[in-house]
Amino acid sequence: MNTHPSAARRQDTLSGPRILRRSGAKRVLRALTVGLGIAALPAISQALTFNFVATSGTSQAAIDGFAAAGTRWSSLFTDNVTININIDFSALGAGILGQAGSAQVLTSFTNTKNALNADKTSFADNIAVANLQTGPAMSLLMNRTLNSPNGAGNATTFLDNDGDANNTSIRMNTANAKALGILAGNNPVVDASISFSTLFNWDFDGSDGITAGTFDFVGVATHEIGHALGFTSGVDILDGNSTGTFFRDDQFTYVSTLDLFRHSAESGAAIDWAADNRNKYFSIDGGVTVGPFFSNGTTWGDGRQASHWKDNLGIGIMDPTSAPGEPLAISANDVMALDVIGWNRASVPDHASSLGLVGLGVAALAAMRRRTK
Repeated sequence: MNTHPSAARRQDTLSGPRILRRSGAKRVLRALTVGLGIAALPAISQALTFNFVATSGTSQAAIDGFAAAGTRWSSLFTDNVTININIDFSALGAGILGQAGSAQVLTSFTNTKNALNADKTSFADNIAVANLQTGPAMSLLMNRTLNSPNGAGNATTFLDNDGDANNTSIRMNTANAKALGILAGNNPVVDASISFSTLFNWDFDGSDGITAGTFDFVGVATHEIGHALGFTSGVDILDGNSTGTFFRDDQFTYVSTLDLFRHSAESGAAIDWAADNRNKYFSIDGGVTVGPFFSNGTTWGDGRQASHWKDNLGIGIMDPTSAPGEPLAISANDVMALDVIGWNRASVPDHASSLGLVGLGVAALAAMRRRTK
């Protein structure tokens, strides 16, 4: 009999031909292992360093593509840490371009909040930390739990503020923990494992555009590395463990650092951690300002993993799907999300720019709806 939600591992996938525009796989925290014949790539010489380890037979074009993707993130953040990532190619599931499994650590909300406070470097950081819940416990809007006051597995949301394990715990990627000083920056842990599908055609050099019928390799690699850095949501665990067998709310100790900024009109200052298709958005001021929208889950939501921005709105590289011929680029939304979970920006925008970005969600939604119908 199942006694705990099935998510000791987390994995993100990215999908293709409009099957998914950029999708992250199902976030299963995986103890990352690689086969025989491993070749180490030279580390990127910047403050944020990536140590890519390629399986035997990985092409030089792919190795160079990963290095280029790592450089994109290294140019944006200055944390003095080394992120260790295993990379390979294999035949993945139908429609999946790439997937990333990330190692994680479990820590307390209090410890996380203290680390975020100590790590403040930007205007957005200061707003975000000032608007975090008081603690030591978080209030969560939840549903579909065994002990829901509305009945076992009921879809109706309820406010979970009883202070037990899921209210007091944060499960963060080890890369994120390094950025916050919860783990040493040079800890040798394998932070992530990223696989690319051999079933698609790839363009490894986007400097002259992405060739029609191919996918942007460096862009997809950048997306998967973004998951490793901490663009994750534990809502995927609730969403995937609420069909037939249900679990108590205190068993869902999977609130991620990014989930601290996941809100809705219904949740208010509480975190919206429910598995359903209501709008959930990124907000650094306790839910007051509606920022970019998140995806809602593959089972009970919009068909996209919650560990992404909302699909087809052009929000950023952490959108869930990618199309052939589409170049993928990091946006200001992507940067702010990683900024407030603990990564230190190489350049910090002024106050007005930060505030304007946070309010992007509603206006962008209206504009992109007109464009994507």
